[in-house]
Amino acid sequence: MHPNHALLDRLFTALDRHDHAAIAACYAPDARFRDIAFDLRGREGIHDMWRMICSSDIRVTFQILHADDYEGSASLVETYTFGASEHPLRPGRRIRNEINSRLTFVGGLIASHDDDCDARVWAKQALGNGIAGFLAGRIRWLRSRVAKAKLKQFLRASANGC
Repeated sequence: MHPNHALLDRLFTALDRHDHAAIAACYAPDARFRDIAFDLRGREGIHDMWRMICSSDIRVTFQILHADDYEGSASLVETYTFGASEHPLRPGRRIRNEINSRLTFVGGLIASHDDDCDARVWAKQALGNGIAGFLAGRIRWLRSRVAKAKLKQFLRASANGC
């Protein structure tokens, strides 16, 4: 097995185990991550995002499609609850998100990680058929703004010991 294949296996297995520290260790210090909501630079910011994601009920199945000295790809299916709160009337919505991951490697670590999925399908599952789902499925800026706010709130709560 190619070492970068093993790296991807560690990354996605750690995500399914909710092990954000193991995930962060897969990235180069100056790595870049991009998906339908986030555009992050640096291991620390990427680690913060994974720490937030790992605090949820996410489950992941994956297949590594390719990995060589320079690049790799994988297909993932993530399932999780979006928008849940402790309030019993807001249980959240179940999401099944199919993702295509493209990655590049430097020195045995991930240098760039791009996740692509159908934003419209995701938004419909997460927010429904109303105006919020319609707009979120079509406007990346809106998804990005909400994701940044959610991450900022998570980090603030974590710093306060919540």
